[in-house]
Amino acid sequence: MADLFDSKNISPMLFYETDPFDDEDSIFELKLDGIRCISYPEPKSVVLQNKRFKDVSTLYPELSDIKNCVKKRVVLDGELVVLTDGKPDFYALSKRALCSDEFKIRLAARKNPVQFVAFDILYYNGKDLTGLPLMKRKEILFNEVTEGHNLGISRYIEKEGKVFFNLAKKENLEGVVGKKKDSLYHIGKRTRDWLKIKVMQDEDLLVCGYTTDDNGDVKDVILGYYDDNDNLVCRGKVYLGISKTERKIIKNFAKNNIVKKPWFDKYKNAVWLKPELVGTAHFMHETENGGMRQPVWKGLRDDK
Repeated sequence: MADLFDSKNISPMLFYETDPFDDEDSIFELKLDGIRCISYPEPKSVVLQNKRFKDVSTLYPELSDIKNCVKKRVVLDGELVVLTDGKPDFYALSKRALCSDEFKIRLAARKNPVQFVAFDILYYNGKDLTGLPLMKRKEILFNEVTEGHNLGISRYIEKEGKVFFNLAKKENLEGVVGKKKDSLYHIGKRTRDWLKIKVMQDEDLLVCGYTTDDNGDVKDVILGYYDDNDNLVCRGKVYLGISKTERKIIKNFAKNNIVKKPWFDKYKNAVWLKPELVGTAHFMHETENGGMRQPVWKGLRDDK
């Protein structure tokens, strides 16, 4: 069997999604709003690899010193995050991830340093640990990896998943994850031993227009709302969750309710509508520019 450290072809274990729950046989950790990453540190170097097996080490030079946190070769599963006011800031991280100029990367590393938060250890000093239960892996992680140099270790609580979720929601964090204490690490697989509970919010919004697919049918729905000054403000667009029936309703509405002047300049070649239809969007939280993070359509409303 190939050595996990040398082969560097680990695809992270994945989560199913569920509702908040309590469980004596599970631990709960914060779900960080970042980029999943497998880290391969050893005392002389470190390699960072994303879910697509791309080496992203040069994008985050501030993480090169992770090698000082280990005395032996290890493989860590974790999350890359940028903290703003003590909370993960995906917008700031995404700007780092798209940066390619070496000078700009070094500048960004000083201005918005990336942290690697480790929540699992898959390999230690020549040994594959994926067949060990989670709590044993946690013990090895805390004992053999030292925090510092932009590396942190994820903390957890036991049993009280609902309380922990409510705290995450109160603090406007991404959510929590629940993991069975005896769960093994299944590389590249999704199992019900690991569950994610996202903090989402609903908002009723006006259907201001839509983009079309190659057949001229409704593709993305463009949403907005009126601010306190009765100005129509763009909230963003959504694709996921819109049923065929609702797409037909919107297209039929457009037959007699198209407006020629665009409501928002950011969407070119859109079909613009009188803002009369109301629908509900389900999303994680508001982005820095007032948009929606990971929006999903919940449906049109006939009561508003």
